[in-house]
Amino acid sequence: MRYFLALLVGAILGGLLVFFLFVGVPRTTPLPASTTQTPEAASTTETGTAVLTLDETFFNTLLGTIFRDLGDITFQLAKVETDSEGTEAGASFVRTQGACPSRVVLAQEASGVRTGVRFVDNRIIAPLAFSGSYALPIGPCINFRGTGQANIQLAFDPAKQNLYGQINVEGLNLENMSPAFSGLVALFVKRAIDERVNPLEVLRGSQLTLAVPVQASNGTLRAQVKDVRAEVTDVLRLHVIYDFSGVRAGGPPSLPPPPQS
Repeated sequence: MRYFLALLVGAILGGLLVFFLFVGVPRTTPLPASTTQTPEAASTTETGTAVLTLDETFFNTLLGTIFRDLGDITFQLAKVETDSEGTEAGASFVRTQGACPSRVVLAQEASGVRTGVRFVDNRIIAPLAFSGSYALPIGPCINFRGTGQANIQLAFDPAKQNLYGQINVEGLNLENMSPAFSGLVALFVKRAIDERVNPLEVLRGSQLTLAVPVQASNGTLRAQVKDVRAEVTDVLRLHVIYDFSGVRAGGPPSLPPPPQS
């Protein structure tokens, strides 16, 4: 019994050592902008607001098309780093373990859980189904599968005019795996999702910015996004707040007329 406990503790410590040596301390990739606020927090004085409404069916149809036409979403469990000469260093073993690729695969469905998007309690929730394998530098190939749940935060970057999303994993459930390895593998999967997926580019500035030619005035009406606010109920409503300006051909933006005396 004493020998078994020593062996178990050694396996756990060894796994943790491998994790910190080859993957590093877990960290969260920050969003490149401030998190979106609710529409009530926005001032709509002298601005125009367009509302884009997206429901669960839209997102789940989008994901279903990806799985159907492009296949499962796959990414490595560790990042392959290079040194100053461009040769692989650090976690290069990830690509050399051909018989046991260290990767996680997001599947469309597993164990009754379907990867998708849901709107629950004013939050964007993402159920996850996944599988994968991990090759220890010294030791067996670890195959795993499981389910989980994440939430998605939205953030707007005024400088780039982009709307970003960040997936925050709330919990993972690994099936039929020893407790000695389940915690370690869960850390790998969470880290992989954070580094390989985040931040998501939900909408680009080119999709939001407007430029409407006005031939009668020999100019162009431009609408630049000032802010994007998110409202989550049974649907996702994006309140896109615009600043409008007119640009004459060959000249700077036109100024508004002076007030009448």
